[in-house]
Amino acid sequence: MIAMTVRAHIIVQGMVQGVGFRWFTAREAQGLGLSGFVRNLGDGSVEVEAEGERGLVEELIGRLKIGPRSADVQDLRISWQKPLQENPRFEIR
Repeated sequence: MIAMTVRAHIIVQGMVQGVGFRWFTAREAQGLGLSGFVRNLGDGSVEVEAEGERGLVEELIGRLKIGPRSADVQDLRISWQKPLQENPRFEIR
């Protein structure tokens, strides 16, 4: 069976800024071997784009729903997109 590469665009809402959420996301995504980025948005939410094998991206989404201990995740908005395969790393922006 061939692993399907996917890209997920995720908006994480709740108390997710100033609590180490971007560092948590980067550590988890890098540990799963995913590429993409995480960054804070002006409205207090966090934007994540993660690309890789679908099961691993779904694993990251499950971890983002919980977040680091100091975060309070209220909602995740997920949209699936065509993989870009442009940056092999996962970075904090």
